[in-house]
Amino acid sequence: MKDLYDITRHLVWLTQFGLSICLPLILCVAASGWVQKTFSLGGWVVAAGVILGILGAVGSLRYSLKAMERQGREPKKEPPPVSFNRHG
Repeated sequence: MKDLYDITRHLVWLTQFGLSICLPLILCVAASGWVQKTFSLGGWVVAAGVILGILGAVGSLRYSLKAMERQGREPKKEPPPVSFNRHG
């Protein structure tokens, strides 16, 4: 059962990692395309959207990698053993 837990935990991290990189780029390009069509602007708007999307994806990548590194470094803290026989 522990193996299934580890597999699902890694699958969640992988999914989150992929989405955090892909979604900023996709959303920025889609939004810039909408702005270009709605306001009849030039192609520079889409180029700006691509650049903003890449910057957002890089920022997300850095944040995700730092979180993974932090989680990998932190040892699991076990509570101290409970003892009711301590006197003194």
